[in-house]
Amino acid sequence: MSRQRLVVKIGSSSLTSKQGALSMEKVTMFVNAIANLKQAGHEVIVISSGAVAAGFKAIGYPTRPVTIAGKQAAAAVGQAMLMQAYIEQFGTHNLIPAQLLLTRQDFSDETRYGNAYSTLSELLKRGAIPIINENDSTSIEELTFGDNDMLSALVSGLIHANTLCIMTDVNGLYDDNPHTNPDAKKINYLPYVTEDLLALAGDSSSKVGTGGMKSKVSAAKTALTLGVNVFIGKGEHPDVFIDILTGKGDGTYIGSFQHETVMPTTKQWIALHSKIAARLIIDAGAEQALLHRGKSLLPVGIISIEGTFSRGDVIEVCNESSLLIGKGKANMTSDDLAHYRDQQTSHTTASKHKQPVVVHRNEWVPSLKETMKR
Repeated sequence: MSRQRLVVKIGSSSLTSKQGALSMEKVTMFVNAIANLKQAGHEVIVISSGAVAAGFKAIGYPTRPVTIAGKQAAAAVGQAMLMQAYIEQFGTHNLIPAQLLLTRQDFSDETRYGNAYSTLSELLKRGAIPIINENDSTSIEELTFGDNDMLSALVSGLIHANTLCIMTDVNGLYDDNPHTNPDAKKINYLPYVTEDLLALAGDSSSKVGTGGMKSKVSAAKTALTLGVNVFIGKGEHPDVFIDILTGKGDGTYIGSFQHETVMPTTKQWIALHSKIAARLIIDAGAEQALLHRGKSLLPVGIISIEGTFSRGDVIEVCNESSLLIGKGKANMTSDDLAHYRDQQTSHTTASKHKQPVVVHRNEWVPSLKETMKR
């Protein structure tokens, strides 16, 4: 088995008891399984839920709190408890865990995004095990609407992982809800995620987690577009991750599981995390050049400019039907582009090779819809 880089996402339901408290037995099992991966020569990044579930009883709540303030307070207590458990258990294997708390803002800022990549790369180089969680104590949006599933997909792309393992309390995807339909059939393998599958996936059945199967399928779809294969399933033994890598996992495999072309980190930021400054409408010729001929965007193919932008801003590019076909970093300002286009109308014989580049192909990313067509 060749050396791989894995991102392992462990859900709250996989780490807590039926009463909602942190289960040291489950933590120990996952730590042993990750230690087995490390011993086999693989690199591992852990995305760990469980802070709110681990902390709410310690702070005096009889059940998982439902208010934002309650969840944030429970997370503040529980995150320390969760990391202490990891430190103690990894210590028995002479392994060093490292904590990173991230929010969407860490991804939307290009500098912070690059810093996260550098930190994770250095930790892996040093043999540490990064343990990442959303910063639940301060991130209202993530606590209200999100879960670590999408975070695990984004991190797997950022760090150029081979495989994302999303561990949950259900052994994979089914063609119907197995909790209500005893005849539901398990899906062992899918080459890609379809819209029908997203519609089929249900909400969370767990009382201690926030992410249902739908969020896991959505995360898998994102990971696939970034060149990362995905496994969704369960396991409660020390060889669970070794089994997953050898095709024996108890769950659903999604992707080709061949060598994938990983989207470069800079393009991932443009595609998924950047803020859009303006919009360009281009003609059919420019659309073909961008999507099928690997060319840069030139002024000659631009029909109209919507909004203003500076050099280095990210702009959307749409076709003549106003459908988004991709995003890219501007190589000039909107004023410079408008000025050049004005000059161009009075010099219609200007040769294309002398035109400045508006968006260079190295800083251009097709939309995820266009990517999935390929």
